[in-house]
Amino acid sequence: MVTIQKVEYDQKSTLRNLLELYNYDFGEFDPEDVNENGLYGYLYLDHYWTEEGRHPFFIRVDGKLAGFALVRRIGTNEHIQPIYSVAEFFVMKKYRKLGVGLIASNEIFNRFCGIWKVAQIETNKPAQIFWRKVIERYTNNGFEEVREDDWDGPIQTFSNENHIVID
Repeated sequence: MVTIQKVEYDQKSTLRNLLELYNYDFGEFDPEDVNENGLYGYLYLDHYWTEEGRHPFFIRVDGKLAGFALVRRIGTNEHIQPIYSVAEFFVMKKYRKLGVGLIASNEIFNRFCGIWKVAQIETNKPAQIFWRKVIERYTNNGFEEVREDDWDGPIQTFSNENHIVID
């Protein structure tokens, strides 16, 4: 069973550890190197407990840690609808290709109604394939893929304001 769980402040070090695994995996798409302590670090980690509109979640499979999702509210549109972004999303390799990412992302989308923007960097083709498939299924192909000047890669955007949750 796949579940998402809000990360509490006292679990921040666990999330920090998972972020290191994520950054290691992401290294094939990102030129960043580890620091002199052998760590990547994550600049915005503390912000998830100090800034409004940031939401950290663990992804669990049968109660075991399997990854995480970091969600941000990045603003509102002209109709005062909230706009959300998947800042980071990680499923450990042993849980990939089992539907874990699909279930976890759907749960995340269902928790936050509004406009969604899910961006990937140009070089991360596996992420692009994953998110297109997940969002196409979630929205019944009711999404748009856009490019924005300040981002190097595709962004899938959709509204789930009228989405009906089916268990």
